[in-house]
Amino acid sequence: METGTVGPAGPAGARDEPVWTGLPRGLLRMRRLLLVVWLVPLAAGIGVLLGLVAGPAWAAFALLPLAGVAWGWPVLGRNWRSWRYAERADDLLISRGVLWREETVVPYGRMQLVEVTSGPVERRFGLAGVQLHTAAAATDARIPGLLPEEAERLRDRLTELGEARSAGL
Repeated sequence: METGTVGPAGPAGARDEPVWTGLPRGLLRMRRLLLVVWLVPLAAGIGVLLGLVAGPAWAAFALLPLAGVAWGWPVLGRNWRSWRYAERADDLLISRGVLWREETVVPYGRMQLVEVTSGPVERRFGLAGVQLHTAAAATDARIPGLLPEEAERLRDRLTELGEARSAGL
């Protein structure tokens, strides 16, 4: 995967736009499956319990978790589309958020540790995350849901660039 910056030559001092990379679709599938796996059995349990204890009219409250599924499905899609990252010459950009956009800039020379993590559910879906640690705890950043090969490539590249940039400190 080729990364860098592209853009037409602009006026003097204008910066080129970064090349953004989105997250794999497997992350969206995993999150949507977790939404359904948690809320549909909850709805069934509430419906049966309230139907037996309080009567069939009260069993209608089982529709609330199903409404959560109907609301959460498109929200998860919007959130997934909002995550992206870009590798530039001196730093890594991470952008996310739908209502509140958050853009994190992590200079390569400030990175102290780059690790690849993958929990059991992520491994089942063939995903891994990259966690970036810097000297300032408030600037730690992460990129979730990458393919393991991309996560390892990114870890190796960021570690290499971090070592090269911090040599002068």
